[in-house]
Amino acid sequence: MSVLETINSPADLKQLKISELSTLAEEIRKVIVDVVSRNGGHLASSLGAVELTIALHYVFETPRDKIVWDVGHQSYAHKLLTGRRENFQTLRQYQGISGFSKRSESPHDAFTTGHSSTSISAGLGMACAKRLKKDPAKVISVIGDGSMTAGLAYEGLNQAGGLHKDENMIVVLNDNDMSISRNVGALSSFLSRTFSARYLQGFRKEFGEFLRSVPKIGDDIYQLAKRSEESFKTFVTPGMLFEAFNFDYFGPINGHRLSHLIDILNNIKLLNEPVLLHVTTRKGKGYGPAEKNPVYFHGVGCFEIKTGNCISKGHTIPTYTQVFGDTMVTLGEKDDKIVAVTAAMPEGTGLAAFAKAFPDRFFDVGIAEQHGVTFAAGMAVEGYRPVVAIYSTFLQRAYDQILHDVCLESLPVVFAVDRGGIVGEDGATHHGLFDLSFLRSLPNMVLMAPRDENELRRMLVTALSHNGPIALRYPRGSGAGAVLEDPIRPLPIGAAELIEEGGDVVLLAIGRPVLDALAARRRLAAEGIDAAVVNARFVKPVDMALIGALVQNVQRIVTVEENIRQGGFGSAVLEGLNDAGISGFRMVRVGIGDQFVEHGSQKILRKKHGVDADGIVEAARRVCGRHPSGPS
Repeated sequence: MSVLETINSPADLKQLKISELSTLAEEIRKVIVDVVSRNGGHLASSLGAVELTIALHYVFETPRDKIVWDVGHQSYAHKLLTGRRENFQTLRQYQGISGFSKRSESPHDAFTTGHSSTSISAGLGMACAKRLKKDPAKVISVIGDGSMTAGLAYEGLNQAGGLHKDENMIVVLNDNDMSISRNVGALSSFLSRTFSARYLQGFRKEFGEFLRSVPKIGDDIYQLAKRSEESFKTFVTPGMLFEAFNFDYFGPINGHRLSHLIDILNNIKLLNEPVLLHVTTRKGKGYGPAEKNPVYFHGVGCFEIKTGNCISKGHTIPTYTQVFGDTMVTLGEKDDKIVAVTAAMPEGTGLAAFAKAFPDRFFDVGIAEQHGVTFAAGMAVEGYRPVVAIYSTFLQRAYDQILHDVCLESLPVVFAVDRGGIVGEDGATHHGLFDLSFLRSLPNMVLMAPRDENELRRMLVTALSHNGPIALRYPRGSGAGAVLEDPIRPLPIGAAELIEEGGDVVLLAIGRPVLDALAARRRLAAEGIDAAVVNARFVKPVDMALIGALVQNVQRIVTVEENIRQGGFGSAVLEGLNDAGISGFRMVRVGIGDQFVEHGSQKILRKKHGVDADGIVEAARRVCGRHPSGPS
């Protein structure tokens, strides 16, 4: 039996000798690599955090003590140590365990996460609540992978150090060379370990109080000693940044030396004040391909363990993201006013090629979507045409900036909203199911979604020629295999496209579901139902001239969107028909109900929630009063 097979809870972990923990770390890495190679997932970050995870659970008592994992994508080792070892094979699979921390999954998951930089704020809230309950348990917020580039992290630090200096809160900065700073060597590590010892902390406090009690000269000596210590720590560490927030700073220390980690954690857990421990780790540690290419293995699909090569699923059609990125380069060559903005995702949004071709016109703002949108607004004021490429789920974080800083003055900022709709295995925190609703509500905003990759190109050209805020939303995954036209023709804003005529029902679809509507039409024809298919193209403004004329003739309509139904495309159509005074029609809206969608493959989730061809066929039968066997 392996060491890992003996661990069913953190209590079992504490029975091991420290000398056995390195073997456990190796076994954990092997399991993580094996499962992620088959299921996909966030590999490099979790591999880098293995020793840190072991040390935290070895020293602290979860779930009494709370470990808050920022983003949650580095929590795979945590899952293996907290009772989910036998189910770990189901990671990110439909009805399996989540790829992020999730409160409903385990009492050891203190906070449900998926977006970055929430751990310090959430941890501080827990620490304050524990103080009110007179609960002496500790709260540990583990943050890294660039999450310290987001303002929310500093807002949490500011409150913790300014107003809550007596909270039992520890922040662990997992610095893996994609965050704040490099390890500066053994001297700093030695100082951190020495400064953290309980007796030395007590001595510093008592000696300081003694000096300040001596009239005049005592306080001067204390301030000189304090300045000298801080100057030295500033010289060898980045600690003064955190000391300025009134956190006791320790680090940087090697995050892969288990005995060292356990030693320092045992020391700092005895301090009753905000503490920040700076730990340096190697992203992808223990798996060669991930160490060499941590960016690729940050979030990866299935791969061969031996080589690290991606296992091809036979897709030769470019993804929407690739087509967007290539088109940006093409358009950027013709117009030097086009600039690209993204939030720590040049590869994920397809802008890496643009960044290489036009480095002076590419801006990666870090994990700071709010700043990125307002930054783009500033560039638009000066006559540039910023294209802000952000995943739908992350654009939610910048809602106020879109409204206040872009739409209020109707600035020409283009929002390229990637991963719109059902995303897949990352689950509820990452599905882009709300953008049609929240963007449609904003004055001056134009909102569109392409049915295929050629139309995406046309919409991008349209957006860059529009003198106001405009968004195009497209899905994750391969395109439809459409022929890419050259030259790229813009679209008339607000104009829908009648693809197929029909006299029994109108299938009104937006974005990728247009392809499902065409497939549904063929199946409905076999049942004697003649369906028209409309590619709406625009959610705002909706083409009510075309839609109104069709509804008055047919009076049965099905709207289809991969978005929540509340306030989405179907709602826009209903509102438009009402405003036009059109009544007497029957309508079914296909979309996502008032719920969050779980994780699983896109195919499984689309079928379950009825946003595929099967769901459209069923909706058309209902609105026509038919059942599969015939008329009702």
